[in-house]
Amino acid sequence: MNKLALHEMSEDQILDCLGGIYEHSVWVAKSLLAGGISKADNEPDLLAHRMKVIVDAASDEAKLILLRAHPELAGKLAIAGNLTAESTAEQASAGLDKCSQAEFEQFQNLNADYTAKFGHPFIIAVRGLSRADILVAFHQRIDNDPATEFNTALNEVHKIARLRLFELAA
Repeated sequence: MNKLALHEMSEDQILDCLGGIYEHSVWVAKSLLAGGISKADNEPDLLAHRMKVIVDAASDEAKLILLRAHPELAGKLAIAGNLTAESTAEQASAGLDKCSQAEFEQFQNLNADYTAKFGHPFIIAVRGLSRADILVAFHQRIDNDPATEFNTALNEVHKIARLRLFELAA
């Protein structure tokens, strides 16, 4: 059953509902709203596509800001309990809240190296992945060139957004 009824919501309700689909990037929901909302937007696939088109049409600078809005995996914000509710649930689903000391140190080192190289945090849609899966991907992707990794990270952000929309609609 689809719980989304965006066409029946006020603008403020839509922004509350969709403002966090792209982490700390309410501008995506505002652009969607500016383009109009119809009953068809209650379908998560269509809504995910519309939001993806908005992000893909943005400047590289806006995309970089969007990437930088994402938290590190098993990073400082997670330790301090300062992740969004969505990110907290996503990281916990992959067991990132249960890292051993060695895993935690590995994540910290990879986060630092990755951010220094690419200028944004490592982003991966963690649902359905284990800590080991994530570390393998981390090790593989850190060897990418900046352009490839920028596009890979952006595609992962789109996956995360799509998963969040489907969760809203469930």
